[in-house]
Amino acid sequence: MLASGSPYRRELLARLAVAFETWSPEIDERALAKESPRDTAVRLAHAKAAAALARWPGAIVIGSDQVAEVDGAPIGKPGTLDNARRQLRQLSGRAVAFHTALCVLNGASGKRHDRLVTTDVEFRALSDTDIERYLAREPALDCAGSAKSEGLGIALLSRLSGDDPTALVGLPLIALAGILRAEGIEIP
Repeated sequence: MLASGSPYRRELLARLAVAFETWSPEIDERALAKESPRDTAVRLAHAKAAAALARWPGAIVIGSDQVAEVDGAPIGKPGTLDNARRQLRQLSGRAVAFHTALCVLNGASGKRHDRLVTTDVEFRALSDTDIERYLAREPALDCAGSAKSEGLGIALLSRLSGDDPTALVGLPLIALAGILRAEGIEIP
């Protein structure tokens, strides 16, 4: 069970060629007072998995969440074009850390697996023309930082580094495949 309504996470999990269902839990995704972006991502990934496990007690459930961070402050999903413009201006020429948390709960065994994969991204210097041209083609209103790296947003970046390229999209498949194998699910 994938505890997410994200089409990006659904597409990523499908790559592992395992049968799964999706369910989108209704949880408050706001950060707690004085909570770091990393801690927010971990807490929310667990909350999503726990909500799904409460509904399907014997299942293996997957929760994931991503919080972007610049200078210690979280960067969320823009939601509107005006917010996307502001975000991209703010991120122009800057380094951003994308913290992607993964929580897998096995309702049958009671096992819990947590991973946090951080991808460091540098945005190239963006002009207002670059930003407008990008947003006209790929608004990315539902992506933290307003840049969809698996699409045209990759052209906004000058560098990225991390252990798993799928983590930047929202579901770290390298870590997840290892966890699922540990839980007895056959994955090549």
